[in-house]
Amino acid sequence: MAASPVSPRAPPPPGIRSGDVSSDSTPLPDIRLRTATPADYDAIAAVTEGWWGRPVRSALPRLFLDHFHATSTVAEAGGELAGFLVGFLSPSLPDAAYIHFVGVHPGWRGRGLARVLYERFFALAAADGRTVVGAVTAPVNAASIAFHTALGFTVSDPLPGYDGPGDVKVHFERRLA
Repeated sequence: MAASPVSPRAPPPPGIRSGDVSSDSTPLPDIRLRTATPADYDAIAAVTEGWWGRPVRSALPRLFLDHFHATSTVAEAGGELAGFLVGFLSPSLPDAAYIHFVGVHPGWRGRGLARVLYERFFALAAADGRTVVGAVTAPVNAASIAFHTALGFTVSDPLPGYDGPGDVKVHFERRLA
């Protein structure tokens, strides 16, 4: 599925200088990174369930790209969506940033793209003075837990009722240098 047309880069969020994390270069020469735009939502929403193999679209409402696109990243290969990271700088916790949703095309998995997306977000958060990045997943998601652990995140014990009755999550936290 083709990504939405490339639009001009959104202005950086307050406290972020445009040169801090705006490089399009990655250690993956076929990948181009860019700041997300609200127009990317439809292309991202269209691939989520195919990439996950189960219904997950409801976990990423349009409001995340409407309001947090400047702190989110799209990865493209040959004009096609290869991956994305939707994250934000917490408006309530001035030292915190949060990664809400990350996806990598199955053909790009295992090649370091997710790590590149996370490292770009870490740089963005650190440039704004954030000292901690958080995320959550279900405790049965062993691949996500292994990935986050390899990136230096700590993992909490399961948190029953995290998103309401019957829901259980684990919380990831990584301190930034």
